[in-house]
This record gives sequence, structure tokens and C-alpha cells, in this order.
Amino acid sequence: MTPIVRIEHIEKTYELDDAVKFTALSDVSLTLHKGEFSALIGPSGSGKSTLMHIIGLLDKPTKGKIFINEKDISNFSDNEISTLRNEFVGFVFQQFNLINKLTVIENIILPTVYARKDLAYDPVKKAHEIMEKFGIAEKAKSYPNRISGGQQQRVAIARSLIMSPSLILADEPTGNLDTKTGNEIMKLLKELNEKENITVLIVTHEHDVAEKTKRKIHIVDGKIVKD
Repeated sequence: MTPIVRIEHIEKTYELDDAVKFTALSDVSLTLHKGEFSALIGPSGSGKSTLMHIIGLLDKPTKGKIFINEKDISNFSDNEISTLRNEFVGFVFQQFNLINKLTVIENIILPTVYARKDLAYDPVKKAHEIMEKFGIAEKAKSYPNRISGGQQQRVAIARSLIMSPSLILADEPTGNLDTKTGNEIMKLLKELNEKENITVLIVTHEHDVAEKTKRKIHIVDGKIVKD
């Protein structure tokens, strides 16, 4: 199996008031392989969101190393990290994080606006192809607050795919959805994994969601206790 993300001995410490330090992650090592469909599961406050932010290059660890496709990025500049994050990882959030002033298709192609390389495809054409596949093609000119929660999450997943990422990080992707719609979103993520070989890591506190994945990584009190 090919490692696409490897973290070694990661620690993340925050300074609180009065110089009190809080350790959110302690000596965490983890490898994600190409084509895995995994869940990072833990209770509230376990450190799973902090770990997701580090894996997704949204935050830097206090200590430890991060390897992307076996390349040590510990000394990358902020601009290099931003470029890598935009091209390497797609995010799906519980709150959808769509911009209501933009149409559905404008939300989907938004990551391409920040691309720092010439794209080998037409973003609008690709967006239409993804929307067709996801059953939301007729919503292209609608605004996010005018469509259902399930449709908004499909838009968010479409946006996560527009830069052809190697990794999708889905943070509680079914948390704001009813059971039926949540199951449809999980099925969609599974199909993306199986048919397009995209690595998917779902961050969740729900055991029934984690059970739908092939690998379960348990985190408690900032440490991985079972993998």
C-alpha cells in the first residue's frame, strides 16, 4: 500500500490564559494509504478535530513531522503549504461551509480561483459533470440557502472534488442530516472511494457512521488508542 500521509510523533500544544498549556495531541503517529476508506473516531474533546486540521494542513503541529507522498513538509513556507493544501486535500464539513451569496456552481469552482497552477481542465465543465453525477445539475444556478441540507452536502462534496484531490477529509459529514440523507451521503463517499480510488477519512463521534468504513482509528485524550 502506498502512503499518502504519514505523521510522526505529532504533538499539539495550546497556550491558555496565565501561560497554562493544554496538550490537544500527544505523540501521535499515523499513516493513511492510497485508496483507504477510514474513520477517525473519538468523543468530543478527544483531539480528533485538531488531528484532522493537522492532516489537512490547516494547522501546524508544535512538534513532530508530516510527510505528504513521502515528502517531509515540515519546513515548507506558508505559501507552499497553502498551495499543497489546495491541490492535495478536499474538505467536507458538517456545516457545509457554502457561501450563500454565490450560486451552487460558483461555490463548487471556488477552489480553482485560488489555484496556483494552470489547470488541465475547464472548471465549469468539470463542475457540471460532477453535479450531473450527484443528481444536482438542475441546482447549478440556485443559491445554497434555497436547497435542502442533503443537496448542500452534495455541493460541498462536489467542491471538495473540483481540484482532483488525493484525500478527502469529511468532518461529521452526516451530522446535520436526517438518517436517510446521511446514509445517502455515506454511500456517495464510499462510491468515490471505490470507483475513483480517492482516500477518504471521515472524522466522527458516531459509531454507526464509523462502522460503514473499512478502518477505524480511535482517539482518546489526544492519543490514538486503537487502529
